[in-house]
Amino acid sequence: MIKGTEGISVKDITFLFTDLKGSTALYDRIGDLKAYSLVRQHFDSLGKVIVGNSGAIVKTIGDAVMASFLTPKDAVQAALGMIREIDKFNQTLPARDIILKVGLHKGPSIAVTLNERLDYFGQTVNIAARVQGLAEAEEIFVTDDVYRSTGVKDLLSGRDVTPSKATLKGVRDEMQVYKIRETHGGAGAT
Repeated sequence: MIKGTEGISVKDITFLFTDLKGSTALYDRIGDLKAYSLVRQHFDSLGKVIVGNSGAIVKTIGDAVMASFLTPKDAVQAALGMIREIDKFNQTLPARDIILKVGLHKGPSIAVTLNERLDYFGQTVNIAARVQGLAEAEEIFVTDDVYRSTGVKDLLSGRDVTPSKATLKGVRDEMQVYKIRETHGGAGAT
């Protein structure tokens, strides 16, 4: 129950969710302390990219990040920057231990201030989290709402962008999504 003394509003926000592929196996393979240290370092890297692209970390959930942006272009720029930063980070490790997956969606969301912290609720947040679940290693998935926003197509020029339809759990209608991978010199180049 939201009390009257807590702030609540509806805003058009772009949400970015990340997750690490294979993190359970990472903890098993290198041990809890080493794996946790890598996860913390990856949070630091992602945080710098998020803030550097006018975003804010809403929260971390396990080894995942939920971030918000005022524009889809900033969010996509951050997602691309995250893939590059994690690629650089992995180059300092004996193995590619940190494998990032990213998803983005935009739309109206309920913004609530609870206990002096901003959080978001609603179907836009749910869809963003589900879209991230479509991504595999070093992939970014964006919804049509993000892809068709001002400046996003130009930003993605020269990258491997694959459109498809996706059925997301808890979402009635099939959604148009786009898979993005770097094609030149980035982490996605294999």
